Amino acid sequence: MFFGICLPVSTGRVCKAEMSGGTVEFTAEFAGVAVRICCRHEENRAFLSDYLSNRDPVFAIEPSEKDLEAIRVRLLQQAEKDGITQPRLSEAFLESNVIHFLLAEGLVHHNVLLMHGSALCMDGEAYLFTAASGTGKSTHARLWRELFGDRVWMINDDKPLLRVGTDGITEVFGSPWDGKHHLSRNASAPLKAIVSLQRGTENSIEALSSAQAFAVLRRRAYISSDRDTAEAILALENRLITAIPFYRLVCNMECEAARVAWKGMNPELDYPL
Repeated sequence: MFFGICLPVSTGRVCKAEMSGGTVEFTAEFAGVAVRICCRHEENRAFLSDYLSNRDPVFAIEPSEKDLEAIRVRLLQQAEKDGITQPRLSEAFLESNVIHFLLAEGLVHHNVLLMHGSALCMDGEAYLFTAASGTGKSTHARLWRELFGDRVWMINDDKPLLRVGTDGITEVFGSPWDGKHHLSRNASAPLKAIVSLQRGTENSIEALSSAQAFAVLRRRAYISSDRDTAEAILALENRLITAIPFYRLVCNMECEAARVAWKGMNPELDYPL
């Protein structure tokens, strides 16, 4: 759990860092939600430059020293677990990660859920591919781009945002946290399906039950240790399961995998030449 401020904005609010003379304060918009961000490094405003907004913010975040230390420990522990040399972590990098987590925490209360996955848009509809790191989400998305050409564009290759509507419509939005290939846009598309990937030698796709879909979300959607936020996440996940089809795709790394995936989710349509 992080400790930074994540509260509704009040008129005349001043960041604590501003009073010490070392702040960067701005508003950015994510999945249609305007957020006031107070941080210490200009690099992080530059990183979020495509998302800057003049709209009135609905909540504000401000990373704290406890946040920075918590994320430092977490990243170093992950590096040790992965067996890699402990990285040198700049303060700006740590702050960017804290901003990411505080946004995920706050956006949940505005019907927006962070997912780990690769989201693309084809013919005006979004498909979200999710799996454990290293399974091949980015590779599979690349196969769609190779097979279908300019009919496909990337929304986000690592951390898309889902705005879950009460009307059964979910929109997928880009975010600046877009993975090692840096494929994303500040754009959105209505979600057609969520696909859990599994590596295999042959290609096949099957629909998932509600229980199976819930298990996918529990593994790949944002998780919070805060009780109220966790309950809000659960409500969004139940809404998603009711409105959006989920699939399991067993696939190799050949273009035929993209063909099988598309056809399995669009059986009523002719193959898109």
